[in-house]
Amino acid sequence: MTTTAPEVVKTTASDDGPRRTGRARGVMGSTGLYAAISVAAFLFLIPFYVLVRNALSTDTEITGEDWALFPTDIQWGNFTEPFDDPTVDFGQSLWNSLVVGVLHTVGTLLVCSLAGYGLARIPYRHAGKVFYAVLFTLMVPTAVTFVPGFVLVSSLGWIDTYRGLIIPGLFSGFTCFLFRQYFLGFPKELEEAARVDGLGYWGAYWRVVVPNSLNFFAAIATITFINGWNSFLWPLVIGQDPSAWTVQVALSSYMTNQTVNYHLIFMATAISILPLLIVFLFLQRWLVQGIAQTGIKG
Repeated sequence: MTTTAPEVVKTTASDDGPRRTGRARGVMGSTGLYAAISVAAFLFLIPFYVLVRNALSTDTEITGEDWALFPTDIQWGNFTEPFDDPTVDFGQSLWNSLVVGVLHTVGTLLVCSLAGYGLARIPYRHAGKVFYAVLFTLMVPTAVTFVPGFVLVSSLGWIDTYRGLIIPGLFSGFTCFLFRQYFLGFPKELEEAARVDGLGYWGAYWRVVVPNSLNFFAAIATITFINGWNSFLWPLVIGQDPSAWTVQVALSSYMTNQTVNYHLIFMATAISILPLLIVFLFLQRWLVQGIAQTGIKG
């Protein structure tokens, strides 16, 4: 019986060349990607650096001709100055923005998620017409409904109240659309199993859909809270009394026709973005995941 010796495969330099070239291209691509990300991050952080730098400087250093990377004499006392200003109750404005932002976010999630779930799951004759009516609201400029909204809120006696600041903005056509698109892609098998157990639409929504959609809810909550916190025009009109000012309205009061207190504006602005920064850092991983789950289909 004759045995054949196994063939030895030799790797030549010509065979290894394409592999080295591919690895080199991969390293170069990764290096270029990290370089681009680093440049983008640097450009993104420049406004925050200027904000903190000016918040800890004097007005002379902010408006002077000679620019320094860091203030020559850091003004740590600027931290308390917004709260010590007798003309603006900055602490109250922060509290108002927090109450408005939280309640507006919770209300929007409840109203828009229920509307989106109904459009996606409950069959009825006019579902398509209602959905197109919701889409039509996205095409109406805010300026068109601003005056009628103010007249309605004023007639209800909601000026200088949380109700006037929160309730008119609870429904968002775009948020409702996002919820509908997400629920269209939600597994129907889970809801069918819930109906077998005797749950109706509300029970399936509250006990099955919501607990399995927390990533998406967190993403929408982050965006809604940021929009509510940064809202300016509506709180400016509704919150006419200084006790009802939100933080954005309070910031605008530091700039008048007679004086501009630069370091106070920068410091108050830096303090006002801290809640947004905390919310974003806490929910950032859900933000990307939730938006990716919208589906934008159907």
